[in-house]
Amino acid sequence: MIAHASWPDALASALERDGRAVLVTVADARGSTPRESGAAMVVTAAAMAGTIGGGHLEYEALRLAREALVGADAIPAAWVVRFPLAARLGQCCGGVATLAFQALERDGVPWLATARACLRTQAPFALVGRLGSGPVAASRLLVTGDDVRGALGDAALDSAAIAVARERLAALPGDAASGSGVIQRHATELFVHVVRPSDFDVFVFGNGHVGRALVHVLGALPARVRWVDAREHDFPTTVPATTEVIVTDTPDAELRSAPAGSYVAIMTHSHALDFDLAVAALARDDWRYLGMIGSRAKRTQLERRLAERGLPADAIERIVCPIGAMPGATRSKEPGAIAVAVAAELLAVRERGGPGSEP
Repeated sequence: MIAHASWPDALASALERDGRAVLVTVADARGSTPRESGAAMVVTAAAMAGTIGGGHLEYEALRLAREALVGADAIPAAWVVRFPLAARLGQCCGGVATLAFQALERDGVPWLATARACLRTQAPFALVGRLGSGPVAASRLLVTGDDVRGALGDAALDSAAIAVARERLAALPGDAASGSGVIQRHATELFVHVVRPSDFDVFVFGNGHVGRALVHVLGALPARVRWVDAREHDFPTTVPATTEVIVTDTPDAELRSAPAGSYVAIMTHSHALDFDLAVAALARDDWRYLGMIGSRAKRTQLERRLAERGLPADAIERIVCPIGAMPGATRSKEPGAIAVAVAAELLAVRERGGPGSEP
């Protein structure tokens, strides 16, 4: 599975392997739909990465994408299909999903390297292309806040597309004018695909049983995970594609350099190290979530020791401990069950907003 905004890497891999691929994007989502606008999947003749929600909608999207890959005349091409989910597909969601299909060839994506660079640097961008087939559908404009790459073949159309792309990039996420969609400028239909960096940066400290289970669960979510521990040989040989393993004897340095609004889960093999990391974390007040594994007795001891260090009560209160113990959570002590509970807690905080973030 690919994270919400990581389709450029998946597309690059697919084109390198198979030469051709179709990028399928939710261009518009009205009412109840399986996925939101901007969700994407990459389809080749024999494989796929990502999801637009599964079910009959995804089945039809796969069929249409693979039909396009069969005929050489259809590459490159870009088109949209509107799916009333109840009337056309029999899905009980009842909403309307408009999908954009972009059939691409390995040598026809000069913008892809820039898109991947934006992904690595967490820079939002918009990709604008014409709907149609043949050479006209191969041209793309990649627009960031301060740069433009590519062209659509017409100066006036380029200017209009850049203006729309930057307007959408400047809008707050969630606003009606901030997402992907089909527009018309100068009698030409364009598809604007807005790609924003993940706002779900998770730091997991500790590679014990619960840490391993949590990283595995987070691998199915649109999270960028930094997994931190000094014990290099205790990390598994494979980790989810969205996880970066950080082997270090100074884990507190990761807390100092973490992006604002990150989520921190402290679950190391050492109570003393947990405490030191909590102290280091409390030097900042811009975490979305700061949690520590442990019992209520550990919480009491933590509060006492932090107070002895002179930390104010309101700062101490920001630490969630026991972790994953929100109302209704499981009481199981199985590592997998704890991991699921912690992931649910992180998602709940993300959806409602938290310290250092807008609600």
